[in-house]
Amino acid sequence: MGSVQYGGGLDPIHIEDRALAHLKVVIATKLRRNESFTLSWQHPEEEVGGRSTIWLHPSIPLRFTFDEPETPQLNAKWIEELMLSANSTGGIMLIDEVLETPEA
Repeated sequence: MGSVQYGGGLDPIHIEDRALAHLKVVIATKLRRNESFTLSWQHPEEEVGGRSTIWLHPSIPLRFTFDEPETPQLNAKWIEELMLSANSTGGIMLIDEVLETPEA
């Protein structure tokens, strides 16, 4: 389970390593373009229920920490879906992995 430390917040945001690796690509792309946006996620089952949203801005410190030392192979379709949500008025909604489907 990886984590994100954002700004001066004391509590890290815990996100599974594979999802965090994909999310990192999308967030870094947006921030590199100097774009601000929101990130929303549902709390893991072991935490108090509900969901959270944070405002991401290029000037606020951000750190990604991974439990696994190796970067997983990235799923381009999942990154594309996360980027589409990042570009929407609702911001990024962390969704389950989108799998490639064979063309019929």
